[in-house]
Amino acid sequence: MKSQKAQKQTRRLTLNNISDEKLIRMIARYYEQAFRHYDKSRKVPPVSVEIYPYSGINHTIRLRSGRAFVRISDICVDMDLEGQRALAFILVAKLYRRQAASVHQEAYNACLNSSHIQRRAIKTKSVRGRKTPLLTDGDIYDLDEVFDDVNIKYFNKSIKKPQLTWSTRKTYRVLGHHDATQDKIVISRSLDTPETPRFIVEYVMFHEMLHVAHPTVHVNGRRYNHTPAFRRDERRFPKYHAAERWIEQNVRKLKRAAKRK
Repeated sequence: MKSQKAQKQTRRLTLNNISDEKLIRMIARYYEQAFRHYDKSRKVPPVSVEIYPYSGINHTIRLRSGRAFVRISDICVDMDLEGQRALAFILVAKLYRRQAASVHQEAYNACLNSSHIQRRAIKTKSVRGRKTPLLTDGDIYDLDEVFDDVNIKYFNKSIKKPQLTWSTRKTYRVLGHHDATQDKIVISRSLDTPETPRFIVEYVMFHEMLHVAHPTVHVNGRRYNHTPAFRRDERRFPKYHAAERWIEQNVRKLKRAAKRK
């Protein structure tokens, strides 16, 4: 009896030997099955499936003039047939504003988190991702300088400098973001003000640098960005409580500044 891993490898090799035209027909049949499952009272619409070069793992389904148009990210073009069928049921359920069965969610997530899909997603996003100009020198704070100081103080210069930039717009919900696929840290322009203490900018930078030190962990199809080790190290920041308190007390001010034209 083949192991589960060997069975998945066999399915993938078989899928790779299928012509593009035959693959599209097979996938379209899964959507027809899903339409029958979720709406037994109506005639199944003709299904048009297109493999589309999205920059990430995105899939869409639309009904137009009695026809269903499906776009599947080319990142997932050779996903296991089990995953393709699960995706069909998930998208059609979404179309009818229904919740797909957990068995379909689990099957799709298992395929999505496979190593070959994740590697392709990272490579694709780095090539196709929207490029924005980098700006490290703000009106008040220089991100290169902040990064270097934090790296020396708390990481013993162990963090390789990624691309650094202020955000293109002022934000208040997300003050910092680490994009592993593009090796970039973005800090909200809302913090580049005389009213923002330097230790706040350092704290947000410190938090994003921890994402480099503690990469995302995948367990049973779920992503964990803030692991227990991450949270433990986050509290090493000397002014952790003061920084969290400042952000909480100033969120309304940041929101007003972000929405001001």
